[in-house]
Amino acid sequence: MKIKDDFILRKVAESYVVVPVGSMTLDFNGIINLNETGAFLFGILQNGADKDELLSKMIDEYDVTPQKAESDIDDFIQKLKDADILE
Repeated sequence: MKIKDDFILRKVAESYVVVPVGSMTLDFNGIINLNETGAFLFGILQNGADKDELLSKMIDEYDVTPQKAESDIDDFIQKLKDADILE
């Protein structure tokens, strides 16, 4: 899985936002707000990663059970798919 090149992550004040760039500015209206964990996962997905890699890195970074991490990753991936942000 990989984030489409037409989306970038930025930290604005204490918030993380995903904004479209290039041709996606015509098709995608608005921005997406992320929490710190979402921004962490988004950053990994910008370079491409599979679910196992996301799970491993999330467990290493945060004090979370594998079951909770997997559930959160599944929810996050689904939201990215719904927004058509993943390649």
